[in-house]
Amino acid sequence: MKYALTGGIGSGKSYVCRKLKEYGVEVFDCDASAKRLMRSCHKLQEQLSEAVGQDVFPDGQLDKAALAQFLLASEENTKVINGIVHPAVAKDFRSSGMQWMESAILFEADFRHNVDKVICVSAPLETRVERVMERDGISREKALEWINRQMSQEEKERLSDYVIVNDGTADLDRQLEELLEKIKHE
Repeated sequence: MKYALTGGIGSGKSYVCRKLKEYGVEVFDCDASAKRLMRSCHKLQEQLSEAVGQDVFPDGQLDKAALAQFLLASEENTKVINGIVHPAVAKDFRSSGMQWMESAILFEADFRHNVDKVICVSAPLETRVERVMERDGISREKALEWINRQMSQEEKERLSDYVIVNDGTADLDRQLEELLEKIKHE
């Protein structure tokens, strides 16, 4: 069985992944894979340069600001980049031999078909906004812009098989223990 953790930006997916590691569960990080592939995969760099322009890799290094500016400029631009990066990350996951993956945009990236079950990490909007502001050192408005660009948390929960509440007060360890016990019998 293959499992995916998803959830909106600021829901605490990375924290849940660290907790899962304490239970012996290694989780493939799709975001880290994308970053690594953009740094090291020549074919991917060529495709991105063709789509965005040579400015995206000045001196051979990814210019994250240029890529972000391109992504935020239009939905079409986002689709173009996703069409380049997402298949490479999916291939990387499949070749990793890992059973679990973390992907904030699991449904949007059409990664759902790579796994059998989906676990959504959920947190209240205000908690997510505060986490993103603190983590990225950005304004409330910018945090909300990033949150609103993603599929709604409610929709992710609806499409998922399980929901883990990571609001800072719910017992996360108990939820993870119960989840791991349930999936043992699937």
